[in-house]
Amino acid sequence: MMTNKSQGFEPFTFFTKMHLPELTGLHAANLEQFLVFLKQVPGSCVYHHTHRFLQQHLFLNPEPPNDFSYWMSEVLGEDELGEQLASIDIVRFSSIRALREAVIKTIEDYVAAHPRSLDRFAGDGEEFNFIKAVSFVFPTAFIAHNREEFAAALEKVSMASIYFHMFEARLRLEKGTNDFSAWFEGSLGDAVRAAKIARIDPYTHTLEDLRSVILKIVKQKR
Repeated sequence: MMTNKSQGFEPFTFFTKMHLPELTGLHAANLEQFLVFLKQVPGSCVYHHTHRFLQQHLFLNPEPPNDFSYWMSEVLGEDELGEQLASIDIVRFSSIRALREAVIKTIEDYVAAHPRSLDRFAGDGEEFNFIKAVSFVFPTAFIAHNREEFAAALEKVSMASIYFHMFEARLRLEKGTNDFSAWFEGSLGDAVRAAKIARIDPYTHTLEDLRSVILKIVKQKR
């Protein structure tokens, strides 16, 4: 049932986004340097290196590798650490801060158990270059006032829009949940659909699959 304006109702405006990568000028040649820089780079840098694959390969089905795990395995030859970083379950984090701390702890624990890992250095030109994602967010022409309008708009919006509302809103903007769930519960008073959408693991779907899964939930009678 849709709530009225006196109950806090707001229509849902679909936004879209564009990312531009920007070099930070920080380069790590070994784990010690990597940890120092990882602790000081902006959150947009952590986000870029853990989500770049998803942004560039919208049609592919993850499991997406993150840049951290790839560099540890392929450049430093620390396969065990690379596997540990790749296995971090990103979906359980609701902030970049918490995700960064998990990555740091994983590396620090590994170094404590394998102190000689600090002796491995990347070759010239293979250093880890920290890059941050500069985001530009724009409103689209799609606005929904009820469940039916939401479904109709969701069928038409770009995958970049779905990505923004399902990934960035929850993690990078630290809203704690995706925008779709927040609107269904906060504006429509539909806690059931909100919970169903929130339970979706978006990292296990392509964005087009994600659109279909959400549409199915939205269109269900109950």
